[in-house]
Amino acid sequence: MKKTDLEKQKALKTVGKMKQEGIPSRFSTDSGVQIDRREQRKLDQAQGLVSFPVKIKQTLIEEIRSQAVAQNMSTNDVVNALLEKALKS
Repeated sequence: MKKTDLEKQKALKTVGKMKQEGIPSRFSTDSGVQIDRREQRKLDQAQGLVSFPVKIKQTLIEEIRSQAVAQNMSTNDVVNALLEKALKS
C-alpha cells in the first residue's frame, strides 16, 4: 500500500467518525434562541437606546472590554457609564 493510499484511508476513517458523533450543542437548534434584528431594535427603542457607531483606538476598546469583564457588565453599559461620568464633569 502506498503512503498516499494510507493517508486517504486515515482521512476516510476520521470523516466517518465525525459523521457518527452528531452536532455539538453550540450549533444545535436548542443552543439558545436569538432574537432577530427587528425584534432587538424594537426592544432597544423601548429602552430608549440608539445606535451610535464611533471609531475608537484599539487600546481604548481593550480597556473598556477588560472593565466590562471585571465589573460583570456589558460593554454598552460600561461605555454608557463612562460617557455619563465624562459629560457630568
